[in-house]
Amino acid sequence: MSIWAWVVVAAGVVLLLVLLRLSIRIVQQYEHGVHFRLGRVIGVRQPGIHFIIPVVDTLRLVSLRVVTMPIQSQGIITRDNVSVDVSAVAYYKVVDAKKSVVAIESVSEAIDQIAQTTLRKVVGQHYLDEILAETDRLNLDIRRILESTTEVWGVEVVLVELKDIQLPDSMKRAMARQAEAEREKRAKIINAEGESLAAAALGEASDVMMAHPIALQLRNLQSLVEIGVDKNTTVVFPSPIMTTIEELKAFILREKGSAERGS
Repeated sequence: MSIWAWVVVAAGVVLLLVLLRLSIRIVQQYEHGVHFRLGRVIGVRQPGIHFIIPVVDTLRLVSLRVVTMPIQSQGIITRDNVSVDVSAVAYYKVVDAKKSVVAIESVSEAIDQIAQTTLRKVVGQHYLDEILAETDRLNLDIRRILESTTEVWGVEVVLVELKDIQLPDSMKRAMARQAEAEREKRAKIINAEGESLAAAALGEASDVMMAHPIALQLRNLQSLVEIGVDKNTTVVFPSPIMTTIEELKAFILREKGSAERGS
């Protein structure tokens, strides 16, 4: 066999290997392949190895994994005319590979743009207090609007979360003053309730002491003991001295009478 024959054989083998390489496509477990033949979709290929006709066929691989997409901070004016900067994050995944390739040119760019406009629209319809206190409801509203748009693209929005809400410094100071005033109001209410309970308890205690006069003297003695802990040399303590003497004399007479009867 001549050398030219060997060259032709070698070229044929190389060409066959190249064609074989171009005809083999591997679809990963997390992907689907959209199969085009002469520009027309003829099917969606599942994970595994597939053979296509070189030049005639094209296999577009589409990832089905969840994609994390940050929504950049948006300057928004709330319903009560407060300027805030809100950023969020969205999670989505392709559920229909054919629609995601045929219906729209770039899924990620389209979702990014529609997410920004939806964020501005939803947040701008609420008051600032609602934005700060009802973020879960805002997240659901944004997700619902996005899903109604992306469904025709074969995309499912898994989750939307407001990530950061930046307030103007003047608004932060105003909210701090409001929170401080609210705390002072609660403290005054609690103090007043405590005074009311203390007054009621003192009233009950005075009724008991009126029924048992010696109880007042015992309370005075207890107070003297408590004052004496500090080792004071002089203690000025108000006491109804005359009443105490009369009660003491009556107590002694009662005890003396009891002793005589017992003997």
